[in-house]
Amino acid sequence: MSLFITFEGVEGCGKSVQAKALYRRLSQLAIPVVLTHEPGGTPLGMRIARWLKWTEGTDISPLTELLLFNASRAQSVTWIIQPNLENGKVVICDRYADSTTAYQGYGRGLDLEVVTAINNSATLGLKPDLTVLLDMPAEAGLARKGARKQDRFEQEDIAFHQRVREGYLKMATNDPQRWLVVDASQSKTKIAQIIWQRVSQLLSEWGLKRE
Repeated sequence: MSLFITFEGVEGCGKSVQAKALYRRLSQLAIPVVLTHEPGGTPLGMRIARWLKWTEGTDISPLTELLLFNASRAQSVTWIIQPNLENGKVVICDRYADSTTAYQGYGRGLDLEVVTAINNSATLGLKPDLTVLLDMPAEAGLARKGARKQDRFEQEDIAFHQRVREGYLKMATNDPQRWLVVDASQSKTKIAQIIWQRVSQLLSEWGLKRE
């Protein structure tokens, strides 16, 4: 049986760290698992990611962002996510369609029905079995980034990032069975334990090996 797990959250929340930690734990248990990320994950996706995050001197409209993210997503679903799920693997994805709803829908203000329709087309209707939201105030997440160079999204004002966070929390509230909301201010070890408790339960339900 396959299992599709996604990680979401504002900038600096630690989702990439936790996605990798879960990948390592599953690998150590000899459970077939694949780790991928958005935007990117495929050669085409990586090119799109560079355009979206690091383009300078060119304005990219919210609608263009929506379409580019979903172009990358469609490639990832077709070439990575769906084939591995069909082969009975656990697929972990660092960001997925909910990121687009949060950033381009709630953050940029695009019509949520339009965002949902385009997301559904790109994903072929494929939804995660579990979405982990590492929640923390937007200010705290950005502060974790430190002084390194910021991408286009990190450079947005704090109001944008607050809208993104609020969007995530609304989605989680509307679908509590799929979402696991974790306080991202806790230690990495504690967060990993909370995530593993839920994943372990799902593995048991799916008939997969666990400890």
